[in-house]
Order: sequence, then structure tokens, then C-alpha cells
Amino acid sequence: MTLRLIVKHLPNDDEKKPSDKLASDYGAVIRESALLTSFAGFLFGFLLTISVNSSASFTLVNKTILLVAISSISVSVSLFIMPVIYHHLEYPYIDLEKFKKRSHRFTLYGLVPAMITLFLGIELAMSSLLGNSILAYLPGTIPFVLVGIIYKLRKLQ
Repeated sequence: MTLRLIVKHLPNDDEKKPSDKLASDYGAVIRESALLTSFAGFLFGFLLTISVNSSASFTLVNKTILLVAISSISVSVSLFIMPVIYHHLEYPYIDLEKFKKRSHRFTLYGLVPAMITLFLGIELAMSSLLGNSILAYLPGTIPFVLVGIIYKLRKLQ
């Protein structure tokens, strides 16, 4: 009996389907989430490969930094995938704006550990080149300072 009800509500191919203007809105959010999840997943894979194949020259400080970076990117991946999970748990939406705000919040919270991971990755690379972990923090800040300056300059145009 329930199968008949389900089949009865499925649209036929020749029926005209109503256009769902909201589908593009959640599609954009889900695509953004997929892109960020892919980026963070690749970064996690690289860091995991480094940790598994770490050289004997890695000091305890370098190994700790690598562990913090892997943990941080794991949190980031989890937060980036949350809009997709939220989409599947809450569909169909009663309030699309609520979905967009929550998804936006998940993305923003995921960007913080992703930036921490990027910073720690730069620090690891620089410390292996410079041979000094403390000195490596300074060049690690350069990309973030440049992005901050460019972000502030966009307001001047």
C-alpha cells in the first residue's frame, strides 16, 4: 500500500515539473562545500604522507607541529563537509535562509583551522630549510600578511 503511494507521487517524464528557483541557492552552497572539502582533503593527504614517511631529521618540535597540523585540517574537513550533512538531514527546507546562514557559519569556522594548517605547513617547510624552528615562523606569516593587505586594499577601489 505504501509503495503505491510513493509511486503515485513520483512525477512522470511527460509531466511538466515546477521550476525550483531555490535549487540553485542550495546548489551553490553545496558546490562551495565540496570544493573546500576537496582542498582540505588533499592537504590532509599530503600531511599524512609526510607524517608516515617523516625523516629522521624531524625533531620533536617538527613532529608536534605536524601532529597539530593534521589534527587541525581534520577539524577543517569535518566543518567543510557539515553543509552537505546538514543538507541531507534537513531537506526539504522550511527556511532556506537559516540553511544558508548555518552553512556559511560551518564554512567560516572551517577556514580557521585550514589557515592554521597552512601556516604550520609553511613553518615546517621553512624550518627544514633554515634549520631553526623559531626563525621559520617569520617567513610563514608573509603569505597571510600579503593576503590581509590585498583584502584591505580591495576596499579602496
